[in-house]
Amino acid sequence: MTQRLHLVFGGELTHSGSTEFRDTANLHIVGIFPDYASAYRAWKAEAQRTVDDAHMRYFITHLHRMLDEQSEASPTREIG
Repeated sequence: MTQRLHLVFGGELTHSGSTEFRDTANLHIVGIFPDYASAYRAWKAEAQRTVDDAHMRYFITHLHRMLDEQSEASPTREIG
């Protein structure tokens, strides 16, 4: 079975409609989760905790897509 890791992180954005972080040194790394369901629960908890701050945003990143070295479109292939 393929392992599908998900990273949940967030921080303060420069504008409420953007995805650019104000200070990348202060990103909140919630954690790495073994499946989407547990990542979603963690994301939802953080999103609800910061709901009153329009500039705070949390994301779920599919780490397994970045780690797939066999895929032609894998971003890690483009680095080297």
